[in-house]
Amino acid sequence: GKHNELQKAIIEEFAPRFAPNSECLYVGDTIEKDLVKSVDKLEKLGFEITLHDKMPDVVLYREDKNWIYFVESVTSVGPMDSKRILEITEMTKDVVAGKIFVTAFLDFKTYKRFSETLAWETEVWIAEMPEHMIHLNGDKFLGPR
Repeated sequence: GKHNELQKAIIEEFAPRFAPNSECLYVGDTIEKDLVKSVDKLEKLGFEITLHDKMPDVVLYREDKNWIYFVESVTSVGPMDSKRILEITEMTKDVVAGKIFVTAFLDFKTYKRFSETLAWETEVWIAEMPEHMIHLNGDKFLGPR
C-alpha cells in the first residue's frame, strides 16, 4: 500500500540524497512490523529495543558523522509531533549519536494536512519533491547563506 511505497521512497530517494552512505538499521512494516532490524547495531548505539509500535518507521545510521535518522512515514497517522519526539527520545536516551527527526510524506497535500502538528527542530521530506527538505527551525540554521 501507500505506506510501504513511501518507505521504499525513503530508502531509495531520501537516504542517498540526505543521508549518504547511511545504513538502514530498521524498517517497520504495517503488517509484519519488524521487516529489517539490525538489533546488534541498534543496541550498540544505545537503543532500547521496545515494542515495535513505538519504533519509528525507518531508522538510518550515518557512521561518518555519527548521525541517526528517525523517519516517520506518514500517509494517515503518526507525524513527528512533540509527543512522538518524547517517546523516541525516551527510548534512545543512551544513544550518543546526533539525532535527526524526519517526517516523510508522499505528497504536499498530505503534508499540509499534518503541518500544524509537526514539532519544531524536525525535518520534512516529501517524496513528490525528492530533492528538497523543509526544515522546522529551532536554534540551528539561522544565518546568511
